[in-house]
Amino acid sequence: MRFVLAIISFVVAAVMIGAGIAQRTILLEPDHVALSSSSSTGAAVTVIDGAALNAYDGSQRLSVSGTDDIIAAYGRTSDVLAWIGDAQYTEVGFDAEKGELTSKLVPGTEKSVPTIEGSDLWLDEYTSADSLAITVKVPSDVSFIMISDGKKAAPADVELSWPVDNSTPLAGPLIVAGAVVLLLGLALLLWAINHMRSSRGPRRKPQKMPKVPRKPLVKPRSGGRRTAAGMIAVPITLVGALVLTGCSADFWPGSKPGAAPSASASAAPVDQAGEPPAATVNQVERIITKISQTTADADAAKDATLLATRFQGAALELRVANYAITTADPSIAALAAIPAGPVKVTLPQRTDSWPRTVFAVIQDDSDSTIPPLALFLEQEDPRANYKVAYAMTLEPSAVLPKVAPAAIGASQLADDSGVLKLTPDEVALGYADILEKDVDSDAYLDFEAEGDSLRENVGVTYKATVKSSLPSTATVAFGHALGGADAISLATNDAGALVAVNVNETTTVTPVEAGAAVNPTGQVKALSGLAISTKGVIATYGDQLLFYVPPAGSDAKIILLGYTQGLIKAGEVG
Repeated sequence: MRFVLAIISFVVAAVMIGAGIAQRTILLEPDHVALSSSSSTGAAVTVIDGAALNAYDGSQRLSVSGTDDIIAAYGRTSDVLAWIGDAQYTEVGFDAEKGELTSKLVPGTEKSVPTIEGSDLWLDEYTSADSLAITVKVPSDVSFIMISDGKKAAPADVELSWPVDNSTPLAGPLIVAGAVVLLLGLALLLWAINHMRSSRGPRRKPQKMPKVPRKPLVKPRSGGRRTAAGMIAVPITLVGALVLTGCSADFWPGSKPGAAPSASASAAPVDQAGEPPAATVNQVERIITKISQTTADADAAKDATLLATRFQGAALELRVANYAITTADPSIAALAAIPAGPVKVTLPQRTDSWPRTVFAVIQDDSDSTIPPLALFLEQEDPRANYKVAYAMTLEPSAVLPKVAPAAIGASQLADDSGVLKLTPDEVALGYADILEKDVDSDAYLDFEAEGDSLRENVGVTYKATVKSSLPSTATVAFGHALGGADAISLATNDAGALVAVNVNETTTVTPVEAGAAVNPTGQVKALSGLAISTKGVIATYGDQLLFYVPPAGSDAKIILLGYTQGLIKAGEVG
């Protein structure tokens, strides 16, 4: 009976182990599903739609070939199509009924496009020669765009693959359980052999037999005699190997196979009006890093043309003027650099159209002496990059109002919107009037005076000092007007707004006696190129001002959060 049980155990073990091994070999399903598409449209752009990328669940493995050079990027599908505009392109989609990738030419009036490399619109981008293989995890509202050089045909051979759960959660338990049953069978076998040997002896005393001559002993050859230990050595080794075979995670319940994607993107939340944020936090961080590098290069070479690729409006005007000033007089300090980060606050405009606006605050953690810098960035159209429209140093005591999360974004308010305590133009002109008149200004009570260092630096007291320092042969007049840059307003959580405005302040010094002259100094002399003037000198200072403006009907005051001021023009009175 013991032999029978041992044999049954061996049979059961063989079946269990065989079934477990079969699940990981001949019965194993593929670990991925792949679809491919190839087109000969010759279009300069190829777009892989988000529906095709998400034809199956899981991370997407994208393989592209067909051209010598490949530039690929991904972004929100609406942004990709906006960038393409009127250009023709090849669209790679997915036919759910046939389970196949589709390829078709979408006609357009443009046959070529500029490079997509370096565009601020993308969530990420890649470059490669001959072929490109990447793994990503993007949602259905994100699409890939690919070109060669914008003129040649774009990559046309596309393969998409997704990992498939081919784990066999019963394989491990079957193999291990089979090994246990095998060991049980071996134990039963040993037990049966031992029992048989112990019960083999005679039950009665045998009769004496005549003695025969003893034959010489012959030493058995090596291996000629097998012990019980030797009989089970190989099976135990086999059991150990089988148990180790079942150690892989794919062999057990609860395993989740599949490689982690090398890049991922989250779908941008959409509000009830269907408007997503203009940019993600990661996009803004990359954009500011690029702006910082371009600014450093432009500053080093005093290259206004290069600077204009990342600056516009009041911010550009001030920095270009500083280039001229420091070139004429190197002893004058240059403007502070734009830090690459980290970005402490990101507030994108909530919009799906252009132009787009982003507010950001940068704090250089490596140098505590550098105050935080607030930037308003603007993107004019899908193919343009973001440019710095305003760059303002925050006041030491500034506390920003609560704003929406970056994943939601904020509404941009029109300049004539009546939802704020004062319109942006009223804020600009009212504050400039305070700088000239202080408590005598009609706008004085609308603005918070505490913590306002600009009033201390260029307000009434400063202007009185300038007047008193002039000789009796000259006089000075101060004036102000709206600058050339448009105001920008982004809503805050309390229905107020962050408002950036541009004000130009003028200082005009003229002689009052015949034969008298004005001798400009410092920055005015460097920018105007005048050593002396009998007509007088006018200097224009550009103010970039950041305010918190409360909602209409609020008793709260308007607060100056930050500013940048500098000389932008200087010349002889006409």
